[in-house]
Amino acid sequence: MRVVVVGATGHVGSYLVPRLVAAGHQVVAVSRGTREPYHPHPAWAQVERVVADREAEDAAGTFGARIAGLGADAVVDLVCFTADSARQLVEALRGRTGFLLHCGTIWVHGVAAASPLTEEDPREPFGPYGTQKAEIEALLLAEARSGGLACTVLHPGHISGPGWPVITPVGNLDPDVWHRLATGRELLVPGTGVETMHHVHADDVAQGFQRALEHRSAALGESFHVVSDRALTVTGFARGVAAWFGRDAVLRTVPWEEFRAAAGEHADASWEHLSRSHSASTAKARRLLGYVPRYTTLQAAAQAVRGLAERGEVDLAGAEVPLL
Repeated sequence: MRVVVVGATGHVGSYLVPRLVAAGHQVVAVSRGTREPYHPHPAWAQVERVVADREAEDAAGTFGARIAGLGADAVVDLVCFTADSARQLVEALRGRTGFLLHCGTIWVHGVAAASPLTEEDPREPFGPYGTQKAEIEALLLAEARSGGLACTVLHPGHISGPGWPVITPVGNLDPDVWHRLATGRELLVPGTGVETMHHVHADDVAQGFQRALEHRSAALGESFHVVSDRALTVTGFARGVAAWFGRDAVLRTVPWEEFRAAAGEHADASWEHLSRSHSASTAKARRLLGYVPRYTTLQAAAQAVRGLAERGEVDLAGAEVPLL
């Protein structure tokens, strides 16, 4: 199969492209050309590379035609963020490409109304990211279910792994959180500490896309959660991280007002993550696609934090993150 991957050198694409090559697919990697994949792999020598500025070409109305002209059997779109962008691609691919797979987000659910969330639960998304991804999903699944272009949507959790920052146990990207847990210093926790977050390793997201490609008939017109085996509460995540370093987490729950004063620029990110309190079920993806996450949240986070420490982006005071 000839597969075009849009956003191929990003977090998920860096794992997906080698997976597809190993499975015998002919891969065309589309990216802005501003960076290499997060991880070197011999498979990239077998990949056709295409440089495209999606934002500029969407504005000009030419991106969809550019992708359709690549003659793909399937297109994996990892970097679509507006319904208009999705619509342009669908209209260009309809009748020319057999299958479009889109990367969504569990944020389409908004505030969790049940636990674990299923793909069919009622939703009330809020904020630009979750709302726009929900609009894209509705557009794509309506297209597929009406007999148009075959479409599937995969909803990852908080994508994690080596090479980039990872959402901390208090829901932000503040490197001081890792330092405090590694050194036994007190960590302020907003709210109750029982809010949940659901992470996923980037390679497990890539696994989900590969399995959807391989199970097209089951995936057609459906959306799937692709997350780790279980979500973690703020408290559970913090305690798990502290245990990497042989410590107990020193946590103090405080009102949001106090946390905002202490966390500064990181407070809004914490609110965005913790207010949703997501825990997503993978039962549908397991049943229809055979998806089985390889990495737990703590394993995915450990790889990311180890990478941050190696690059000097987080201070663990000489402590080492264990291999989990």
